[in-house]
Amino acid sequence: MNRIKSLLGVLGVAAATAVLLPAPASASANASVAETACAPVWSSSTSYAAGGVVSHHGRNWTAKWWTRNENPGSTTVWADQGACTGGVSDFVVSEEQFDRIFPDRNPFYTYQGLIDALHAYPRFANTGTPGTRAREAAAFLTHADFESVGLRYVKEINEANYWRKCDYSRSYGCPAGRTAYYGRGPIMFSWNFNYKTAGDALGIDLLHNPWLVEQDPAVAWLTALWYWNTQNGPGAMTSHDAMVGGAGFGETIRSLNGALECDGGNPESVAARVAAYERITGILGTAPGSALSC
Repeated sequence: MNRIKSLLGVLGVAAATAVLLPAPASASANASVAETACAPVWSSSTSYAAGGVVSHHGRNWTAKWWTRNENPGSTTVWADQGACTGGVSDFVVSEEQFDRIFPDRNPFYTYQGLIDALHAYPRFANTGTPGTRAREAAAFLTHADFESVGLRYVKEINEANYWRKCDYSRSYGCPAGRTAYYGRGPIMFSWNFNYKTAGDALGIDLLHNPWLVEQDPAVAWLTALWYWNTQNGPGAMTSHDAMVGGAGFGETIRSLNGALECDGGNPESVAARVAAYERITGILGTAPGSALSC
């Protein structure tokens, strides 16, 4: 099935001192590439003149002209200056809220891992009104909660199904082995063609090293964000577009599972997702909006 599979279907029931010596050439080269420090965090209530520099989601941004209340990454007024270090998280979900949403999660799934992944998709949970941004974050985390059972599972537990996730009809095949492309991460990212396409988009060779998704928390979150922001799945739009365009939470279920759940396919599953979404929007202090079901 050409989508990110749900885990629930398979559950049967993670200085040395060299004062007088010159540094080696490689060390000198590394030292010359200093990490960029994060500028002060962007504020929706502050006016910025052309040339103003802020940080947002772990990246620095420069204003092209005067701006106020326009999120970096969501409008063309801001020019992306690249990743920075030492900044303050301004994600719509705080670490305390994240802990409340996933109280029994596997330690692999860190809040910082999610924050580190946000830079790849700056419009995620960063477009529209504060309520729209919070609802998109809540919808994304709801599906992560549902697919990985409260973030308890890092990978698909039914190993008998691993071989099924290799589509040898693709020209690149399955170079990591036929059983290497099983579901991993917050929304059980699977299939060799997904690993190839997402890896190409993210600049990570996931086709040859799919295990990164279960070894690096940021990579795990990146795969989920890639699907959310770029893939329609069996739906008519991406989940990101559904949440910022007003189609509602129900359309994100369709983008993930289509007829397997929607249009009477599995109403109990849809109801469970909606209940989880309402719980998470409650934690974030925002209304769930309309069109919750599919």
